[in-house]
Amino acid sequence: MRMGGKFLYFAYGSNLLKQRIHINNPSAVRAGIAKLKDYQLDFVTYSKRWRGASATIVPKKGSHVWRALWEIDMTDMDNLDKRVHDNIYIPLMLEAEKFCWGQAEMSDIPEDRQPSAVYLNTILKGAIESGLPKDYQEFLKRIPHNGYVGDVDIGEI
Repeated sequence: MRMGGKFLYFAYGSNLLKQRIHINNPSAVRAGIAKLKDYQLDFVTYSKRWRGASATIVPKKGSHVWRALWEIDMTDMDNLDKRVHDNIYIPLMLEAEKFCWGQAEMSDIPEDRQPSAVYLNTILKGAIESGLPKDYQEFLKRIPHNGYVGDVDIGEI
């Protein structure tokens, strides 16, 4: 959604965390939280940067994903677009319900698709900072990880 030189961005992974999103998008201002229906959080593609699989969302009827809503200046659009052009993410125009409560569930993630512990911890810190529902935070804590807690190539967190 675009409005007067700004657009709304929905973050569900490491960009939940203010410190993380500001590395590449310094204009980002938290605008609330939202729930995306009929999608679930998943981890599919290995990220050399994070030393484990990175978060994505996949369609799944009856599931949902909580996300932080950020208002970002159009001048930062290229920073997000670069990640799209690198085939890391695909932009979607989606509707979300603001401030809806519920519980997401996800089956066990195979070992080769598990996020690193440092990445998962970044997502959890962002979920807490964003004010995502406690039950969703608990869900994130139950996601299996690959145990990696060392350095990652993303800037200071």
